[in-house]
Amino acid sequence: MASTTPPAALLARLVEADPGRPRVTYYDDTDGPTRGERIELSARVLANWVAKAANLLQDELDVGPGAKVRLDLPPHWRTLYWAFAAWAVGARVVVGDVEVDAPVDVLVTDDPGTAGASSADRLVVVTLAALARQAAGSVPNGGVDEARELATHGDLFDPYDAPAPDDPALVTTDGVVPFAALVPAAPTGGRVHTATTDVAAFLATTLEAWAADGSVVLTRGAPDADVLAARLTTEGVTRHG
Repeated sequence: MASTTPPAALLARLVEADPGRPRVTYYDDTDGPTRGERIELSARVLANWVAKAANLLQDELDVGPGAKVRLDLPPHWRTLYWAFAAWAVGARVVVGDVEVDAPVDVLVTDDPGTAGASSADRLVVVTLAALARQAAGSVPNGGVDEARELATHGDLFDPYDAPAPDDPALVTTDGVVPFAALVPAAPTGGRVHTATTDVAAFLATTLEAWAADGSVVLTRGAPDADVLAARLTTEGVTRHG
């Protein structure tokens, strides 16, 4: 069962309810330069990131209702604000190994060398590190270096147009979800832990938790079992997504 609550209205509701409460907490246990990061974002901070990314999509990349934005990113706090930014401009989010009927309008990726980059009209290169100020490698000509450019966009967003409730919002290997079915009407909240490597599952878990005024703890990588158990106890996790 789904509600007719748009993603933008859901995020606005969280900001109004409690702007400073953590809504996503992220732990990075991967092997690499981001290992050991712990990032916590409130609804107000998330809304700020979403507004900046939505302004970039709308004003710089001409993205609006009907456009397709492929998220070639892992489950990550940055993936959340890019998904909500795409929905804010009325675009459909494409995730996973799914074919679409035409080249995507924008590819948002942390790997500019991916094969999909050549089939996208426009490219946004995301650097996952929390304090990054520019991409670690080269950004292809015409591509957007998110770490360098996102901060230049506004903190408030006003869409030029809104999608219809039956417009596609999310395209996955399981099918197409319209905007009217994106936010569950009978969700289960709480403090939800997920370690999924599937972006579609991560987005679904987050939407379900947020729709019931909950929050998400995302762990990425493979921490020691005792470390993970202690961490989730400290975070007050009430269930697993």
